[in-house]
Amino acid sequence: MLATYPALADWLHWLDAIPHLRPMMIAAYVVYLLWLIGWIMLQKREPVATLSWILSLAALPYIGLLIYYVLGPQKVKRQRLRRGRARSGMEHYSSVCPPDADCTELVKIAQSTTGLAPSSATEVEWLVDGAATYAALIAAVGQARDHVHLEYYIFNPDHAGTSLRDALVERARTGVRVRLLLDAVGSSAIRKSFLAPLLEAGGEVAWFHPRQLLKPFKRPWLNMRTHRKLVVIDGRTAFTGGINITDEEDETQRADAYRDLHMRLEGHVVRSLQLVFAEDWMYATGQEPQKLEMARLWPNDMALRKDGSIATQVLVSGPDSAWEAIHRLQVAAIHEAKERVWLVTPYFVPGEAARMALTSAALGGLDVRLLVPKMSDSWFVTQAARSYFDELLNAGVKIYEYGPRMLHTKAFIADDDVCIVGSANFDHRSFRLNFELSMMITDAGTVAKLEAILADEFAAAAQVQNERKRSLWLHRVPEAFARLASPLL
Repeated sequence: MLATYPALADWLHWLDAIPHLRPMMIAAYVVYLLWLIGWIMLQKREPVATLSWILSLAALPYIGLLIYYVLGPQKVKRQRLRRGRARSGMEHYSSVCPPDADCTELVKIAQSTTGLAPSSATEVEWLVDGAATYAALIAAVGQARDHVHLEYYIFNPDHAGTSLRDALVERARTGVRVRLLLDAVGSSAIRKSFLAPLLEAGGEVAWFHPRQLLKPFKRPWLNMRTHRKLVVIDGRTAFTGGINITDEEDETQRADAYRDLHMRLEGHVVRSLQLVFAEDWMYATGQEPQKLEMARLWPNDMALRKDGSIATQVLVSGPDSAWEAIHRLQVAAIHEAKERVWLVTPYFVPGEAARMALTSAALGGLDVRLLVPKMSDSWFVTQAARSYFDELLNAGVKIYEYGPRMLHTKAFIADDDVCIVGSANFDHRSFRLNFELSMMITDAGTVAKLEAILADEFAAAAQVQNERKRSLWLHRVPEAFARLASPLL
């Protein structure tokens, strides 16, 4: 065989001629392995995830180091320092729970892990699917008088994206300050020509964690994205939830559009959402608070300072904090629940704490329901989710699979007065790698409206049976393999 490839034969003979080659290669591999193990262990992640990374990359000498450098877990230490600058312009912002307020354990946990004080809304409107969301958003943008701030993971240059861009261009031409923060990976379909009209009209565009593959001394942060969907208009109205700007979420453009949920908010809570945007914008751009004209971001309007009747809490999480605020709040709410726990998520890859909480609630007789897509946009994640079904079903959790449309809603209800809705999936990536934004609302009326929406979703889904037929090679083996790799997802 070597005779067929003389160049290869010559190269192998040349290697054989190098004295002590094998011992040197073994020594180099040992050094590589020790360096890799030390680096991964110092991240102080869960033991299962740490071992998974070590075993996976040990089988890939040297290449594994590059993979971990690009895709491995990272901590953003400088972000906290930069983000702190935003609050210097918020003298009126309270970072503590008022002594006379009725702060529950959930509210105190949320405040301690996010640094955001409990707040309230005068209005919360649930928006189901993209068409209703885009119509409400474009109408609100059209009424903007001072500024429009937008932060998105996916903003595509299709019908949905063009319609919103044109609305922003129209406002920018009248002198409204438009700031658009886009994730460099999620919105990579956008080209300069698409943004040119907005920039020419005076709008500003920034990219969150632009790719740095050509900068060898800077980690590329490919795995650390802003998954947030946030719009703040004049510091008075805000939109957030799970819907990106893309025709894939607009049922009027595509019959197979994602099924999703968003919300429109007014009231004091908009101040906290404005802070989230301001911190992200300054982090991405390096701008100082003075350039943002902080006084304009929080209108000095007594109506906005007045507490609303709907108790709300902004939840943020990301690799700049080790507290995993959204994950922690959901697990805490499950433990506190007395009657029911409803969880809707497109990606279900729970950690041990969440799995124990869900199964304990079901074993304790609570109405525990899980709604996931029949088939998500990731085959691997779908298999990983199904690998947990047996344990959940045996504990009494009722599992439903939604289809044929892809379910993209991220919603959680505990009892009759707590819900959490936003951008975070129920998986490792959302809890630890992505920058996420969710809203916790503790108001029975608002939760009741969400309950009605989710009840229809459960009714339209097929319930998974405990004694379902499952093939060894088509189901059980792929699920087991996906579960094994789930800490790396």
